[in-house]
Amino acid sequence: MTSPARGKAYEVEGAPYARPSRTSAPRRTRSAPFLFLVPATVLFLLFFALPIGYAIWLSFRKVQVSGLGLGAGARKEVWAGLENYTAALSDSELLDGALRVLGYGCIVVPVMLGLALVFALMLDSERVRLAPFTRLAIFLPYAIPGVIAALLWGFLYLPDVSPFYFVLDRFGLPQPDLLDGGPLFLALSNIAVWGGTGFNMIVIYTALRAVPAEVYEAAKLDGATPLQIALKIKIPMVAPSLVLTFFFSIIATLQVFNEPTTLKPLTNSVSTTWSPLMKVYQDAFGNGDIHSAAAQAALIALATLVLSFGFLRAANRRTKQDDRQGAAR
Repeated sequence: MTSPARGKAYEVEGAPYARPSRTSAPRRTRSAPFLFLVPATVLFLLFFALPIGYAIWLSFRKVQVSGLGLGAGARKEVWAGLENYTAALSDSELLDGALRVLGYGCIVVPVMLGLALVFALMLDSERVRLAPFTRLAIFLPYAIPGVIAALLWGFLYLPDVSPFYFVLDRFGLPQPDLLDGGPLFLALSNIAVWGGTGFNMIVIYTALRAVPAEVYEAAKLDGATPLQIALKIKIPMVAPSLVLTFFFSIIATLQVFNEPTTLKPLTNSVSTTWSPLMKVYQDAFGNGDIHSAAAQAALIALATLVLSFGFLRAANRRTKQDDRQGAAR
């Protein structure tokens, strides 16, 4: 018995029925996914790609002043080539800011990720109590905007108004000035650690909760202690999450701006060019040189891309090596 031809009518329970053809599917269904992408694509182009392209264009331009710079046509924008980039690479203030951020990152990233890992392991323990409340309490500082957090900690750092200094004075203990000299790095790092630990903890804790319980039960049957389970099983299992949080932390460290800018009115130790982004802001809006600022911003973005990509490549290479060694065993 032959089947009816596609698209031709045949009877179903005595009534004629036209079998639908696959080739007659409307094109609207095929284009529906692309239509859903249109709003996101438009927003991406308008508020992300276009500003980046315009900034790169400005970085290759400069303002040429003729005479005293007065009158019509005395100031005009001309092509500068790599002049702005050469000046940025030889700018001592930008390089000093990069070194300060490097020292700042050497404090923030290890401490923040170490605390996040410890908190996640503690919350994943069977003996933990009030886990929902503790998890919320650790994550809550992340919900506070960076500017507000810097203002709060700046109030606690000021000797004249801080309750901590009042307590230290009552007990006759030394009162260090956290807004001057070397302690300034610790003060700024503390704000970043306080605000960012909760987010990284949630990422790592979520990865821990995804590990099957059978893995832990098998380790317990083999006589493993909770510390051995944490070091030999849990931490290796959440290694991808640690890589992800480290990646985000590097980007956030290179783009530090809110904390030093907010604390600047409280101390003379924070200059207008303390970090690279502060230098960009000062040149663009303080000195009115948007072309030099655009070149500096492009260099910062390139450095962030290179460091992030290099770290991801190294992490992926290490993961592949571990997989090969595991397969060989």
